Amino acid sequence: MAFHPYLYFNGNCREAFTRYQEIFGGELTIMTGHDTPPDAGIPENKMDVVIHAALMNDGELLMASDSFEDDFAGPNDGIFVHYSTTDLGRAKSIFADLSDGGTVYMDGHEEFWTPFFGIVKDAFGIPWQISVEAEANAG
Repeated sequence: MAFHPYLYFNGNCREAFTRYQEIFGGELTIMTGHDTPPDAGIPENKMDVVIHAALMNDGELLMASDSFEDDFAGPNDGIFVHYSTTDLGRAKSIFADLSDGGTVYMDGHEEFWTPFFGIVKDAFGIPWQISVEAEANAG
């Protein structure tokens, strides 16, 4: 069984996922209302909205769409996307990239369970936890 985060954005899903592809790499697929059949029920004023985005990288999948709600406020507290790697340098780089324009909640640093752990809300309002797997080399 696999769990895959599915994120909602307030009209900036394309921008966010384009940036995530720059940071993480992988293959990006984006579908808007224009890519649906005429009878799909997408309102005319929402045809440019991203109805599905998928970033696939090394068998890992992150998915999202724009909200159709006009008053969408963003993700709720208590939800994070967790990214883990065995490469300390990559973890630090990804943390720095996600921090650009965002808010750092916890600077990345060594913890008793990992050589690196940090928490950031990126420029798109998505909260992330970035870590290095404990067995990874901290050097």
